[in-house]
Amino acid sequence: MAQHQPRDPAFEQRVRDGFAAQALMRTLGATLASVTPGEVRIELPRRDDLTQQNGFLHAGVVTAVVDSACGFAALSLMAPGADVLSVEFKVNLLAPAAGERFVATGRVVRSGRTLTICAGDLVALRDGAEVHVATMLATMIAR
Repeated sequence: MAQHQPRDPAFEQRVRDGFAAQALMRTLGATLASVTPGEVRIELPRRDDLTQQNGFLHAGVVTAVVDSACGFAALSLMAPGADVLSVEFKVNLLAPAAGERFVATGRVVRSGRTLTICAGDLVALRDGAEVHVATMLATMIAR
């Protein structure tokens, strides 16, 4: 995996502040588990009110959490004062999102001045095992 150099020495605090300001992540009960240059992990406990009719975590929740992980991974490498927005993403849902807890990991594939390409995954933790639930390829823009 590529070693990324953040352009902002205060990248971790900026990511943590941005995450804390995101009302949707707070509403979902998501927490920021780790921040390193070019990689962010977000954890989400299973809650009945976030599921679809079959009891699986809703695809909209899956997408939102992986999108945030990718966006904050991109932000971790952006210049001081920059902000991040999603431009485009594609999600593949690989397995039903059933588990006690979910972990989304966003990783920077390539960081440019304007556009950053990220890959993200969501795994479900159930019965002591990880099940790969979704994968995302995302493009983020610095603004």
